[in-house]
Formats: sequence, structure tokens, C-alpha cells
Amino acid sequence: MITKQDIPFRHIAIEGIMKSGKTRLANILAQKIGGKVIFDRLENPYIKDFYDELEGAAFLAQLVFLVNRYHQQSRLLQRDLFEERVICDYMFEKDKIYAYQTLTDDELVVYDRIYSILTERVAKPDLVIYLQISLPTLLRRINKEGSELEKNIAEKYLEDVIGAFDYFFFNYQVAPLLVVRADELDFDREEEIFDLINKIKQMKKSPLFYVPLSKSNK
Repeated sequence: MITKQDIPFRHIAIEGIMKSGKTRLANILAQKIGGKVIFDRLENPYIKDFYDELEGAAFLAQLVFLVNRYHQQSRLLQRDLFEERVICDYMFEKDKIYAYQTLTDDELVVYDRIYSILTERVAKPDLVIYLQISLPTLLRRINKEGSELEKNIAEKYLEDVIGAFDYFFFNYQVAPLLVVRADELDFDREEEIFDLINKIKQMKKSPLFYVPLSKSNK
């Protein structure tokens, strides 16, 4: 039986491409181990223009995401490190992953200058969970539950973003990292959720790769 005190991490960030299950896992962990969930701010007045490939829209959309995430994350530093556990359904660094997939070289010069200033002023997680899914899984989920805007995203772009996420986390060393093969992660299966929580409890400094029970038992 796992108690809330069994989990030493006070700031957990869950990351992955869209439809990987970040928000749902954040809510589940908050219920099981306790904590306040911090949700990524996805509202953006330029996102439709970005998907419509209007000139300059990618840069404007990226700056809105960057500033919104900065304001949200910087406020975490004002907490009493931390009076309660915080579980974020994203990490600040994800902004740069998308920026490098969408911005021109000239735009990236400006973006990098702003990013380098802001990133020093945000809270850093002490555990990161990366929900890794494949392109077929992503396409299937978008087709089933995605918005019209999401359904119009080019498959090549999605493939590139997945590759960028994998590359980023393959080289990630800032905090303990748990990589979860999430194509068949069953959020409704209690046994599987508690197995995942046990893996979180066992996390040390070295990265750990986790295959869900429903997959590993096949």
C-alpha cells in the first residue's frame, strides 16, 4: 500500500506530445499520491493562424505560449518549496522543442534570447515523467478525439515533433527521468496505475524506462 508520504518528489512534471495522456495522468497522480495539478495554458489567439500557415503566425503563437508558461512556472518559485506537492502536465522546456520545429532561423535568434532569460527564472522539477507514444498511436487518437484543427496537422510535422521529443529526453539530465511507453497505458486499470506509482517511488538519479503491465504481459 502506497501512502502519500512514500513519494519524495515535491515537483513532478509530466511531458509528451499531444494525446499522450499527460493531463489525465497528472489528475490520477494527484488523487493517488496527493498534490495540486498545474495545467498547461493552451489558449492562444494565434494558434488558428499558425495552423492556417499565415506568415508570422508561428512566431507570435510561440511567444504567447512562452510568456504564458513563464508566468505560470515563475509563480511556483514563490511557493514555500513546496507547501504541497505540485504536479504539472508539462515542463517549461517543451516550449523550445516546438519552437525549433516551427520557427525560421531568424525567428529562432530572437526566440532563443528571450527563452534564455526566462528559463533561469522558472522552477525546475525534481522528477520528470515522459509519456512516449508512437506516430500510429498519435494519429489514431487524433482521428478519434482530436479537434478539427488537430486533424489537419500534417503527418510529417507530427512525426518530426515526436522525433524531437525523443531526442530531447534521450539527452535529458537535469532531473530524474521516468520514460513510460504509453501507447497502451491503461489509465482505468488500478493495478497498472499502482505499478507505475511504485516505479515513481523507486526513482533515483538514473533514468528509468517503464513498460506498462498490460503491454509487458503480452
